Amino acid sequence: MRPMTTQSGSAWKTFYILWAGQALSLLGSGMTRFAVLVWAYDTAGSVTALALLGFFSCLTYILVSPFAGVLVDRWDRRRVMAVADLGAGLTTVLLLVLNIAGRLQVWHLYLAQGIAGACGAFQEPAFAAALSLIVPKEAYTRANGLLGLGKSAAHMFAPALAGLVQQFVGLNAVMIIDLATMALALGGLLLIHIPRPPVTDTGRQASGAFWRELRFGFGYIGRHAGLRGLLFTFFLVNLFGTVTYFAVLSPMILQRTGGDEVALGIVRTMMGVGGVAGSALISLWGGAKRKARLYLISTALSFLICDFMTATSKSVSGWSVAGFLSELTIPFIVSPYYALWQERIPPDVQGRLFATRDMVQVMSQPVGYLMGGLLADRVFEPALAVGGPLAGALGWLVGTGPGAGMAAMFLGTSLLGGLNGALGLLMPAIRRLDDFN
Repeated sequence: MRPMTTQSGSAWKTFYILWAGQALSLLGSGMTRFAVLVWAYDTAGSVTALALLGFFSCLTYILVSPFAGVLVDRWDRRRVMAVADLGAGLTTVLLLVLNIAGRLQVWHLYLAQGIAGACGAFQEPAFAAALSLIVPKEAYTRANGLLGLGKSAAHMFAPALAGLVQQFVGLNAVMIIDLATMALALGGLLLIHIPRPPVTDTGRQASGAFWRELRFGFGYIGRHAGLRGLLFTFFLVNLFGTVTYFAVLSPMILQRTGGDEVALGIVRTMMGVGGVAGSALISLWGGAKRKARLYLISTALSFLICDFMTATSKSVSGWSVAGFLSELTIPFIVSPYYALWQERIPPDVQGRLFATRDMVQVMSQPVGYLMGGLLADRVFEPALAVGGPLAGALGWLVGTGPGAGMAAMFLGTSLLGGLNGALGLLMPAIRRLDDFN
């Protein structure tokens, strides 16, 4: 590793302060999210009530993203992140006050999740665009790996910590911890300086009336075949992952283990460990020079191997290994993917481009949840029931009975996800992204 200059050392110090604050904030918000999910289920007794929490968060994120992108490019990005953190924190304060007063209702959570989604639409592109200004270009993959490490650690520890605090102290204590972590994140933002992006020819061409700037992100991606193809492949990655891992993995394991929640917890824990390990590995390695190829090869191998193992496993140990490997590969997919965008997009228009990209990516999630539920309940579970129409063709591989149909869905995403990565490698426009300097 080459020696660190004073300038690069200062840049990394700024990044680490920003990263640590946001990682803590993610842990706190993750604890609150898990705790209110439990509270909502205990109060409403409905799975639909839980699904609506995610729906309202995604809906506002999608609706606000184009507007947020324009403002991220117009405003100071540090202040955008601070205001977004404050907005999310104020919703937590509101929930805390309502709960203390004994007036908290499920619809309040829907409103809070909607506000949180809108805040995230500002926070995420501002954070990604800020990273491009404070980290050397050759370290984008490593920096994104560290971001993934913070997210994976939060996802792994937040539910367990929230469960313990909620059980022994109560929901109010969970929300107070969330506010404390938010305050630390804001404190970190006050300690750092994020420079203004240099004005580029692209930025000058994109400037003008608000509505012209709002359309710019869509037009820019539409005109660049490499970015368009890159976004399409990642949309499919998100879609296939939501259809199976998000929508049906947990019910599949519960069905195949007779409702054993401990078994599900073991598998989920191993997935969290895999995510942390993968993020640590990509951060230490720094990634390959040819990022598009790393992204696409990792995508193909992850779906082909891990989804197939999940489909054909019939034990907790098998699902745990498959889940561990699946999460281990995710940082090798997302870190080079995001680094490619940071390299290719001029800094002064990254807010608009990243917001447009994120909006398209998030749109795959509600679609995936809907597809996953319908395919499981109405197509694959009946087809793989004992004596079902696909029992003879696929039963030898995934078994029959409860959960077998959902296992067969993993066979489908194994094939489709593998093809997505392979076909991406055959697209010259995506491969040429590796030639950018």
